[in-house]
Amino acid sequence: MRSFAAVWNSLSNNRIHMKKRVLLTTVIAVAVCVAIFGYKFIDIRKKMAAMKAMRPAPAVVTAAPAHPEVWSSTLSAVGSVESFQGITLRSEIEGRIVRVAFESGARVKAGDVLVELEASTEQAQLQSREATARLSALSLERARDLRRTGSNTQADLDAAEAAEAQAQAAIAEVKSTLAKKRIVAPFDGKLGIRQVNLGQFLNKGDAIVTLESVNPAYVDFALPQQDLPSLKVGLPVVVTMDAYPDREFTGKIEAISPRVTDATRNVRVRAVLPNDDELLAPGAFARVAVQLPDEQHVLVLPATAVVYSPYGDSVYVVVERDGENGAKQLAVEQRFIRTGATRGDQVAIVKGLNPNEQVVTSGQMKLRNGAAISINNSVVPENSPAPTPSES
Repeated sequence: MRSFAAVWNSLSNNRIHMKKRVLLTTVIAVAVCVAIFGYKFIDIRKKMAAMKAMRPAPAVVTAAPAHPEVWSSTLSAVGSVESFQGITLRSEIEGRIVRVAFESGARVKAGDVLVELEASTEQAQLQSREATARLSALSLERARDLRRTGSNTQADLDAAEAAEAQAQAAIAEVKSTLAKKRIVAPFDGKLGIRQVNLGQFLNKGDAIVTLESVNPAYVDFALPQQDLPSLKVGLPVVVTMDAYPDREFTGKIEAISPRVTDATRNVRVRAVLPNDDELLAPGAFARVAVQLPDEQHVLVLPATAVVYSPYGDSVYVVVERDGENGAKQLAVEQRFIRTGATRGDQVAIVKGLNPNEQVVTSGQMKLRNGAAISINNSVVPENSPAPTPSES
């Protein structure tokens, strides 16, 4: 049998060999991990260096200088055209139409007969009451003669005078009814669409035709109450309409309402404009610009240059910076500004820019502060103070 010492030595040798194998395996695994990590590290460094060396291409934008201009201050509003005089003619009494003396759209003078109603009954009543009036006049004359000779009493004379007055009043009543049977134009103007026909029975209040006097014309509009200190009767106004995009109508403020509307806190204003060619049609929509006497020095840009956001309006100003090899590179600087009035495609900048600074007018969506740019103004945004629709 083997001795105890031999057995012990054998076990010790086995343990030593096992530890060596475990250690060798560990060293090999660590070396493999280090090699993999090192390879990845070097690869990532190379990729990062390559990405750092790559520069994005400059964004292509359009740009325009901020031109200094002097603008007259204006107050803008929308309103509607109203007639100088305008009514709907209606019948005051009932009756059958026996004559229609006008055509739709005709021009009439004050007093021109438009419609006549059947009046045979009133004519007969007038003849009867005129006969009664003649008899009353004769009776009154006799009563006066008798009174001069004392053959009757003062009461008889008073009764005769009262009967004469009643007869004349009855005649006036019938004549008034006959006058209402002839519907006439109350003023000069232009008629609208005829709403009655020959032989039609008119009830009291039935519409016959509209009558409009449109020269001059009124334009009614509203402005916020904070504009009240700037408003004065006589201020010039410029009116434009979609129906005549190439035409401006000028006039002046005629009246300012003394009351501010409770619901909107606006004040109603009326302007009067000459309308010789009658292009301003009652009821038409109109844009109104009230010309104020003071002037404002502003910088003007296309409205597309302004980037609007809840935290403030801004523009991208074109600047130069040092690029590679000392070359100059165009870039942008975002700058917050304050805008003023607008005119057509233009907007006034009252704070935040210097005169003639180049400002990006399109392509802002792909920009950030400091981004490199390239300017191409072959196609630029509209920049007109009075644009007109393009014909296609």
